[in-house]
Amino acid sequence: MPDAEDVRRIALSLPDTTEKIAWSMPTFRVAGKMFATLPEDETSLAVRCPKEERDELVLAEPGKFWIADHEAQFAWVRARLTAIEDEAELRDILADSWRQAAPSRLLDAYPELGLPDAPRG
Repeated sequence: MPDAEDVRRIALSLPDTTEKIAWSMPTFRVAGKMFATLPEDETSLAVRCPKEERDELVLAEPGKFWIADHEAQFAWVRARLTAIEDEAELRDILADSWRQAAPSRLLDAYPELGLPDAPRG
């Protein structure tokens, strides 16, 4: 099961990613735009997720994903680190969020970080 250090290592391995403390928690940004945070004492992960997909994720896997009340109007979802199967799933979740925040110049420069072959779930 991945932990906060795995989140940090994988997030920082993505191109042009930096870590910055905001709201008293670690946040990860690509080209200055936030794509992941480590809230709840680093026991969960918050990532960008289109609202339509977010609702489906929460319904499909409520033990893994949920929507924090203060983020309900935003396209973000939370994931419990203890419920993420392995580093591969964590990498998919982080890369998907990174793609949503990354500028097109980075998406073009790193096609291997393009859209996944199949939806995760």
